[in-house]
Amino acid sequence: MDTVRAFLRHPSGMIGLVLLLVVVVVAIIAPIAFPVSPWEMVGAPFTPPGEDGLWLGGDTLGRDVAAGVAYGARVSLLIGIASALAAMAIGVVIGAMSGYFGGKIDLVLMRMTELFQTIPAFVLAILLVATFNPSLLTIILTIGAVSWPPLARLTRAEFLRLRHREFVEAALCQGERTWRIVLGHILPNAISPILVVTSLTVATAILLESALSFMGLGDPNLMSWGFMIGAGRTVIRNAWWMSVFPGLAILVTVLAINLFGEGLSDVLNPRVSRRRS
Repeated sequence: MDTVRAFLRHPSGMIGLVLLLVVVVVAIIAPIAFPVSPWEMVGAPFTPPGEDGLWLGGDTLGRDVAAGVAYGARVSLLIGIASALAAMAIGVVIGAMSGYFGGKIDLVLMRMTELFQTIPAFVLAILLVATFNPSLLTIILTIGAVSWPPLARLTRAEFLRLRHREFVEAALCQGERTWRIVLGHILPNAISPILVVTSLTVATAILLESALSFMGLGDPNLMSWGFMIGAGRTVIRNAWWMSVFPGLAILVTVLAINLFGEGLSDVLNPRVSRRRS
């Protein structure tokens, strides 16, 4: 409860939370507000915003841009959250093994992590998605596969900091098994910064998915913000709304997640929490 109260007093964190809730609500009510598929033609091509019942206008084929933005929120949030969870799972496992066991295991795992960090994440994502058939699952696994190194290094640092603490030594003296020490004693004390970085990874995943869809490497069966921007880039002078509104949706969502993550970081940091109280 103290953490919740501290977060409620955090201005930027609350702004991020409110904006994020708005995006989530839009994603949830998309099928209700727009019962017609976003792929269906509902008006004349290049309908300006506010005309013929199209709030945000129509695209080159007469599809509702507002419906595309709403359904795109579902895709972006799903891919962002699922990819961040996949990255957290990979990063926490590798970082925990590296930080707890040390020695040669630490050396090998950290060299592998550094190898992944030397390759630009976006370039590696393009390579992986282009190699396999672009689909929702492929995109989630790809973004998770290129986003785990920061989480692995953070987890390793936290385990190195905690593995020689008194409560860990006491658990070792009591003969507890390794997995129980890792999962029951060290990980719960290291989870706060991991959750903060994972929340910020959601924003990165949304940007990666939008960039892939912009380049035509998204799931062709799903309406996404990146696809809408890519489809409208050739006619941006005549139909600016086709690219501007999906771009604003990406901007608001990423900004909301970053503000929420920064607020969460401040609240979960004991020193910052004491200063605020």
